[in-house]
Amino acid sequence: MKDKINQFIMFLLLLTVIGLGSGCNQKQSGEDHEDLSISQVHTSKPIDQSMANQAKKKVIKEEDISNVKAVNTDKELLIAIKVENFERFRLKKIEKNVKSDLEKDYPDHKILVSTDSKMYLELDQLEQKIQKDNTNRKELEKDFNKIKSLMKEET
Repeated sequence: MKDKINQFIMFLLLLTVIGLGSGCNQKQSGEDHEDLSISQVHTSKPIDQSMANQAKKKVIKEEDISNVKAVNTDKELLIAIKVENFERFRLKKIEKNVKSDLEKDYPDHKILVSTDSKMYLELDQLEQKIQKDNTNRKELEKDFNKIKSLMKEET
């Protein structure tokens, strides 16, 4: 009887070790960004968003960034980024680096970058509105200026 109890305990111990080992076997690093999908906003009706799409492609290549949303007008670019969990302590530095990189690429545009999740959601909604062509130029400018003022308040 004592021998069967010892075998049962060993079986449970082995099962626990296997369970813990397989549960901790996930890929933890954010090195592989190829599987991330960036929504490309294709419209030329109100304002061409090709610059925002190019900026998103450039920014998502950064290893600290998990997702990005961007909208542009003729002279401005608003961009919101999501950062990997372990990089949340370096938000300001990441934000500053992204902004300086984009300012080098687009010197004739005013660029605002945010790591705030509210800005991310606002830009996501605006992107979807543009994608569905549910907005005209006047509404787009109004929404754009609203998000821009929220970003400036945050800063």
